[in-house]
Amino acid sequence: MRLFYQPVTTPCGHAFCKNCLERCLDHNPQCPLCKESLKEYLAFRKYTITQVLDKIIKQYLSKEHSERLKLHAEETNELSDLTKNVPIFVCTMAYPTVPCPLHVFEPRYRLMIRRCMETGTRQFGMCISETQKGFVDYGCMLQIRSVHFLPDGRSVVDTIGGKRFRVLSRGMRDGYCIANIEYLEDMKVNDEEDLEKLQVLHDQVYDQARKWFQNLENRFRNQILQHFGPMPMREADIQATPNGPTCCWWLLAVLPVDPRYQLSILSMTTLKERLVKIQHILTYLQNFSSN
Repeated sequence: MRLFYQPVTTPCGHAFCKNCLERCLDHNPQCPLCKESLKEYLAFRKYTITQVLDKIIKQYLSKEHSERLKLHAEETNELSDLTKNVPIFVCTMAYPTVPCPLHVFEPRYRLMIRRCMETGTRQFGMCISETQKGFVDYGCMLQIRSVHFLPDGRSVVDTIGGKRFRVLSRGMRDGYCIANIEYLEDMKVNDEEDLEKLQVLHDQVYDQARKWFQNLENRFRNQILQHFGPMPMREADIQATPNGPTCCWWLLAVLPVDPRYQLSILSMTTLKERLVKIQHILTYLQNFSSN
């Protein structure tokens, strides 16, 4: 009901704000006014601004247009904050540095992904569901690398894991979940003796993991390689990043473990704890396979 912003005209001759029309087409590929099929229009995704209408608004409703631009800028700034009201995709486990391809078909998530792209953040949070709260207290930010739109409006989104976070509060925006969050970082080990012990533990777990991976049946190993790529190389500095070595997250993604257990490891802020848990999993799997 506002003044047109980026007006576009459908093949059937009706004008809408570009964002409003996109939201309508998320739900139904028909003109919101006359119900004419817009499947072909949607498939091409060429929402060209109607220049005549845009010029009339700017020339004869300049004050209202300025206010409309200001309102749009305020809303965009609000959507760009990556600590407050962060969009949350409630679906699967995600991990730092690990690819997470997504098939987006629900209208609410179509809108969410589009907003992430339009604001330029190209980021959103990923959490698994939880019955009481809607989604769990810990998750991982995902960075959008590319979006491939399908003719019917669905999309295949290529993302990769970024920062880990803890949820401080929850909310909803236009059908999808949002949250105020704080980011997690590993506590660094400064004592030389403790760091040496940590390095030894890391090397043990890395060698054990490599052995486990090499001993997998070919079909399982190929599936992992196809979805997650090869096991990351051993890193020179295990405390170089706030999330620790990438091999831990790759392992957590590929190991056959209950998501709740994976979540408990994701939330840990000490590398030693994480390595010990992964070592327990690997030892159990190796003992199980030998029996």
